[in-house]
Amino acid sequence: MLDQIARIPADMKHELAVRTVTTTIVDVPTVRQHKLSQTSVSAQSYVIVEILLENGVIGAGEAATLGGPRWSEESVESIKANIDSYLAPALVGLDASQFESAASRMDAAAKRNNAAKAAIQSALIDAVGKTLDLPAHAFLGGLVRERFPVLWTLASGDPAQEVEEAEAKLAARLHRTFKVKIGAQAPDADMLRLGVLAKALGDRAELIVDANQAWDETTALRCMREMADLGVVLVEQPLPAWNIDGMSRLRHRCETPLLADESVFTTHDMMTVARAGAADAVSLKLVKHGGLRELHKVAAVAEAAGVALYGGCLLESSIGAAAHLQAFAGLRGLSWGCEHFGPQILKQDLVVTPLHFENFHVHLPKGPGLGIEIDPQQLARFARK
Repeated sequence: MLDQIARIPADMKHELAVRTVTTTIVDVPTVRQHKLSQTSVSAQSYVIVEILLENGVIGAGEAATLGGPRWSEESVESIKANIDSYLAPALVGLDASQFESAASRMDAAAKRNNAAKAAIQSALIDAVGKTLDLPAHAFLGGLVRERFPVLWTLASGDPAQEVEEAEAKLAARLHRTFKVKIGAQAPDADMLRLGVLAKALGDRAELIVDANQAWDETTALRCMREMADLGVVLVEQPLPAWNIDGMSRLRHRCETPLLADESVFTTHDMMTVARAGAADAVSLKLVKHGGLRELHKVAAVAEAAGVALYGGCLLESSIGAAAHLQAFAGLRGLSWGCEHFGPQILKQDLVVTPLHFENFHVHLPKGPGLGIEIDPQQLARFARK
């Protein structure tokens, strides 16, 4: 497929040149409060990137954050400012199909800013895909799967409400794996809450727990042993991202598998975690890795080290979720499925046709590029004034 891009006629390459890069901050209300250990959100904020090519085709991408620069250093305000002032000027006039050149130019223009760079790369691939009538996964090695086991996150902090929410998802055959966000309360309160969920759901569902770096090693060790007794199947990032040695010790002292998230942004991070034996699986996210192609590079390091793959999210709309699914579609192994339920937690999505959820799976959207079309009315409705 990359050979096909290389054979694009010179006159068409001019048509693929980037003319403009436009950014819009949007704030979309969620159907319920979403609590993490370090923040809580009732509206999800994104930067929507639209890249216009000389041929008139527009590609779309999305950068998500959670409650400002609390999950990582990026906020929607900084993302927009850095794209407008530094990243976009570095790309204007570039052939949009030169994805590696675009990544190199962005790296020279700004350090890190991974969410911003990922949104731009999504928009570039979307625009080129629409031009050539090819899906985004065609530029990433092709298709391995078209649907993905998808979990739902329970994050209100109210166990009675969460049981009711989980029961509704099970009855609708939307989700049967639930990730429970903990760490905002005291550990004993979190364990009681998990006990209520485990008893109510029984063997009809699986529970994953995400502490979002909330604990020290002693607390994590005690809680992980309790969670093993409750049947929790995976624990995500119980320790601060820097504590790789602590994650390794936990992994070798507890039977429940460990999932690394905030500890792994780059391929170098993945190598460090793998060498330390600090994780059984890694959460893959565009906002961390800086693009669909970079996500594949992190996945390749993980696979080489025998670390399983998990499709993470940051409550993306169907725009950002579609970009993730296009990247996940080409991965041979995605043994833990994904968590791209984001479109369902929004009161209103930002695309004409939202992602399709059925029989506990989310389906890869059809069509060129990312397979989605922005709804201009909803974009205008939620655009920050």
